[in-house]
Order: sequence, then C-alpha cells, then structure tokens
Amino acid sequence: MSINKDKKEKIIQENKLHDRDTGSTHVQVALLTERINGLSEHFKLHKKDHHSRQGLLRLVNQRRKLLDHLKDENKEEYEKLIKTLKLRK
Repeated sequence: MSINKDKKEKIIQENKLHDRDTGSTHVQVALLTERINGLSEHFKLHKKDHHSRQGLLRLVNQRRKLLDHLKDENKEEYEKLIKTLKLRK
C-alpha cells in the first residue's frame, strides 16, 4: 500500500547519492521495492484483490525498467543496489 512520510524519508536517506537527491534511480527503485513488499503482504490476507494485483504488476514492471536502465549505465551500482535491497536478478 502507500508508505508513510517517516518511512519514505528514511528510505530516501539510506539510498540517496547526494544531499538533495530525491529522484535518482536508486531512490526510485528503493521506494518501489517498499511499496511492492507492502502489497505482497496485503495479498497474503486478500487473495482475491485483483485490482490491487494489477497495480502491483505495474509497480514491478516500472522497477524492472529502472533496474535495466541502471544496469546499462553502471553495472557496479546495479549489483550493489540489488544486493542492498535483497532482490533477485
């Protein structure tokens, strides 16, 4: 589901590249990962919520595109981010 303000700021602080960074690929992927994890927990209780499942698929595809872009630009940063967020390749 959605992320509260404190949790979002904490994620940004952990993944930012410089002091005023709020929109880099690293931050976007970390925020999407948090939303995806929240929705995954939601589906454990609400198995028939197909409308939210469609939103989950959109988030996963958006994260995949951002990760592909990062992989093309900087392979080392991609691997570091994957390891930090504990994602599969």
